[in-house]
Amino acid sequence: MSKERPTYLYGYGSYGICIDPSFGMSRLPLLDRGMAYVIANIRGGSELGRRWYQTEGKYLTKCNTFDDFVDCAKFLRKEGIASKIAIEGRSAGGLLVGASMNRAPPGLFDVAVAGVPFVDVMVTMCDPSIPLTVIEWEEWGNPNEPKYHDYILSYSPIDNVGSESSTESGNEKCGVQDYPSLLITSGLHDPRVAYWEPAKWMATMRHHLSEAAKGREGAPKEEPLLLLKTDLTSGHFSASDRYKWLKERSFDYAFVLDQLGISKPLGPKL
Repeated sequence: MSKERPTYLYGYGSYGICIDPSFGMSRLPLLDRGMAYVIANIRGGSELGRRWYQTEGKYLTKCNTFDDFVDCAKFLRKEGIASKIAIEGRSAGGLLVGASMNRAPPGLFDVAVAGVPFVDVMVTMCDPSIPLTVIEWEEWGNPNEPKYHDYILSYSPIDNVGSESSTESGNEKCGVQDYPSLLITSGLHDPRVAYWEPAKWMATMRHHLSEAAKGREGAPKEEPLLLLKTDLTSGHFSASDRYKWLKERSFDYAFVLDQLGISKPLGPKL
């Protein structure tokens, strides 16, 4: 690329699913406005073979997934590709977004979209009465076993929301005050990620923001925009109606473009 530009970084990184490069017409509104669209092939997928998933991207190596995603964003900044970075992930990709926001240095991400995010990992995986929990132990591990319990707790987004940014053992940890603007979407009838998980995540973040404000001295710090949008008619895979799906994507993109300060297309549409 000849110059820096706002960049839309998408990731998933779970279940060995490959996210291959492909053309999507729904991305044209971003490209029309001068954005770059990037797919992060991170560990947890199988883009570089089964080892990329089985050995390096699940169970007790799951944090590689989040660190890879953060490193992708750092690379885009370092190489002069991205002037600003928007990130998106859905379902297990929403876990990726939440965990990456906690692990990234402040200011790396400018805006984030987390769709039906699996963010209350510890609580959900400890409850075998939830239909998919026991099956999911094959991906994350059974937290009733100490080694998996401690490891899951180290990255579960809800359990790692903090008020202030800090550095622990040489690793940066981003507090909610330094989060990017965030849009969370969920579906009331979602059987995979229950609607209360995104709602609980939002409540946790807002609680930490209010607690941080109470203890802050001097001029108030600008807080990130945190929005939760719950569709009262949809499930895990969003709208099945094509036109409603396009409206939902328009909402997501409008949020991203607004937060990046981008409005009109740069020239003739592609």
